[in-house]
Amino acid sequence: MRTGVRIAAFATALAASFGTAYGVGQGLDPVVADSAPAPHEEHAEETSTAPGDGHAGHETPPAGGLQITEGGYALHLATPSVRAGRPTELRFTVRDDAGKPLTAYRREHDKELHLILASHDLGTFRHLHPVRAADGSWSTPVDLPRAGGYRVFADFTPAREGARNLVLGADLAAGGDFEPARLPAPGRTARVDGYRVDLAGSLRPGQEGDLAFKVSRDGRPVTDLQPYLGAYGHLVALRTGDLAYLHVHPNGAPGDGSTEPGPGVSFAATAPSAGTYRLFLDFRHQGKVHTAAFTVRAGAAAPTAPESAPAHSEDGHGH
Repeated sequence: MRTGVRIAAFATALAASFGTAYGVGQGLDPVVADSAPAPHEEHAEETSTAPGDGHAGHETPPAGGLQITEGGYALHLATPSVRAGRPTELRFTVRDDAGKPLTAYRREHDKELHLILASHDLGTFRHLHPVRAADGSWSTPVDLPRAGGYRVFADFTPAREGARNLVLGADLAAGGDFEPARLPAPGRTARVDGYRVDLAGSLRPGQEGDLAFKVSRDGRPVTDLQPYLGAYGHLVALRTGDLAYLHVHPNGAPGDGSTEPGPGVSFAATAPSAGTYRLFLDFRHQGKVHTAAFTVRAGAAAPTAPESAPAHSEDGHGH
């Protein structure tokens, strides 16, 4: 994954969703769960996909990842369905045009491949780091709390000269009884695991904007954040409705002589369109990774709603 912005829009095929998350297993990384999401009205702007909507002179990055196959590679999900509430080994491969599994990847931000898993209502988010076998197959343990539809995103770059980064997507179904959750209302503050994270800046369609996060605990700024995936923070944004994927990394890096280990972590990001997005910020402190979640609207004024609903992480990240 490169510094800056990479956008991939994914069409969804499953309509069900679920809202609470927890994690177990050695391959499991950040987990976020929202308690008692605040209801809010649906927003018409979520369906707006006009490039550079209202921002003349700025070119919106092209949408990618609309299919399961792109750039000569295809994502093959060997585990297309699981049972909610039961630990399962999620298996998949990335194959070339000849059907041969890809076995050589460019290592970026400490990993060969990053796997993002999110429910269609964006109430559940997980950043997983699967293990690759010699034959090119990947696997990671998952334990999904509720039934419904998920989207799995494989973010990688083949290790060949001139290869570009790709994000491929596939649908994953979790069987069982489910009850859809509603997206939390927009807010500028999130609380997770005893930490408070404040958001400044805005996500703008067709224009690069700054998103700045400030981490504190017990009323004091956290100034000793630890590197996670080669940075002091890791941010993923997903658009509601179709799960358009926006993957960014912070400005600066640990050890560059100018980037401080907190309390602030900032990002440069461009939204593919106006709409409502869910932001997931991963940060590491005292040996544990925590995920703070926010709901924001691109192309709208700064929200005046109360704080975002608390996001609770549980043990079992497996770092």
